[in-house]
Parts: sequence; C-alpha cells; structure tokens
Amino acid sequence: MSRSTPMFALLLLASLPFGSHAADVKGSKDHPLLTRFNGASINAYSQVDYDEAWMPNKPIEYNYKDMKSAEGRITRIGYTIPGGHSALEVGRNYEQALAAGKFQMVFSCKGRDCGSGFDSAVINSGTVIPAKPRFDIAFDADNQRAYLAKRSDAAGDTWVFLYVTTSEHSTRKDETYVYEQVVEPKAMKTGQVQVLDARSMQNALTSEGKVALYGIYFDTDKAELKPESKPELAEMAKLLNDNPRLKVYIVGHTDSQGQFAHNLDLSQRRADAVAKALAADYKVPAARMTAKSVASLAPLASNADDAGRAKNRRVELVVQ
Repeated sequence: MSRSTPMFALLLLASLPFGSHAADVKGSKDHPLLTRFNGASINAYSQVDYDEAWMPNKPIEYNYKDMKSAEGRITRIGYTIPGGHSALEVGRNYEQALAAGKFQMVFSCKGRDCGSGFDSAVINSGTVIPAKPRFDIAFDADNQRAYLAKRSDAAGDTWVFLYVTTSEHSTRKDETYVYEQVVEPKAMKTGQVQVLDARSMQNALTSEGKVALYGIYFDTDKAELKPESKPELAEMAKLLNDNPRLKVYIVGHTDSQGQFAHNLDLSQRRADAVAKALAADYKVPAARMTAKSVASLAPLASNADDAGRAKNRRVELVVQ
C-alpha cells in the first residue's frame, strides 16, 4: 500500500504552546493523554468537537467499515519519528504508557496478522489524516503494529487507536510513523437546528423557490431515516397536503468528503428515502415528488471546515 507522507512545517517559532515542537505543523499539539515518542514531530493534525470515528478492533480483510465506531470529540495526530526506530520499539513504549494511564487493551496486532486489508482500512476510514504530499511512501505492512485501548470512567469511554509502521521507500527507511486517534466522551450540543414548520417552508418556497431542511437525519454513510426525522417529515407532509397543486423536487446534498460518485449515489438514496416516507407514512401522492441527487455540487458554505460541511449536508425542497 503506497501512501504519501504529509509535508510538515519547518518554521522556528518564537513561542510554542505546551506539547508542540518547532517542526510541528501549525496549530498542532500532543493530546494531553499521551506524550510523543522522543524525537517525533507532528506532520498532520485535526480535531473535531463531535463526530463519529472508526477504529479497527480485529483483523481486517476487505470491509473497512466493519470496525468499532464511537462518537465524541475526536483528535487525530500523525507523527514522524526519525532515527531508525523499529515499530516494535515505538509500539512497546505506547503500550506501557497506555497501561500506566489505566487503559485496557481491546485489540492489538502486528504485521500480516492484522489482515491483508488492514493498512488500506486504516487509511480509507480516515484514521490516517490526509495532508499535502511530499514523498511517496510505501508503508511496510510486515512491520505494522496496531493497538486499540479503552478507559472507562464516570464520564464514559475514552478510546485510543494507534497505528505504527515504517517506510519501505528507499530514501525514507530511517523513518517510523505513528497515527494516533483519540475519541473522548462528550455529549453532542443539541438545539442548534430547529424544525421548520409548514408555514415557514411555504414562505421560503414562495420567496426563493426552495428551502433547506436540517431536521432530516441519517447515520453516517447510510440512507435509512432516523426516528428523529419524524417532526420535520410531518411538517413537510402538512405543507404538501395543504397545497395539493404543489409539486416539488426532493434534493439530497452532501459535503465534499469522500468520492463524488459514492456521494452522488448516497444522496440519491437519501432523497428517495424521504420521498418514500412521505408517500407511505403521510399519504403524500408520490407523483408530486421527484427525488434527485446533486451530492456536493451545490454547497451553501465552504467545505474546508466542519461548520461549512455541516451546512452543506442537507435535504432541500425545490418547487418544480
């Protein structure tokens, strides 16, 4: 499995926050739960306040979605370690640190015992943070090691996933890479989106010809409507049943994360699910609704940050 190693900053900063080094990417720092391996620098970093994370909890052959998932605050850190340290040495040090921090090992594996598709699963699931490429690196699957650990307390479960590997690239063989993902228990902030009532939807359709709806909920990468969608579906049905001449497109939108073809199919299935629910459960004539998909082609905000991506993930009603 080839993978590009991220570009890291080489700026010497006058002052650095706790847990960061001069060679780290801007704005990054160690997670408070784990210090870095001696000499390591951060080549990639991301943190999101609330999301879903995937973590391998068994050998992976093909389906990278067949892993443990957890929700909460997610921190992902990519480290580069120079000096020819083995994956075994680095991994053992992390094992000791986790044990000292009262973490219980849920799963660990090494080399080919991790499964033939393990390195691909780690990368495709988003555990490895993509960043600007500088070198083409072939990860050494024979020397890869992975660890999934959990600590439980009154606040909930904290998960740490670690993927350690070396480079097979001829000019980078002295480097070792650690990809760290920490999921901390945190309640999602609610009340940020209100269900539009039928009158508000009607006003938007009259003035703009469309209305964006954020009260329609799906699990990540799925097209089955969640029960929390019922209040907004009921208002959509009231709008359509109170206006028997109104015909609409039900349009599925996604953010730009992932492959476009996949998102186009996903948003079509989600739009279909909404139309089918309105027809089956609320007696809206199916002939008055046409489900369409545009994936990420009509963003309302930039896809460069979490707030923008959240705004772009939506269902719209558009007047035909």
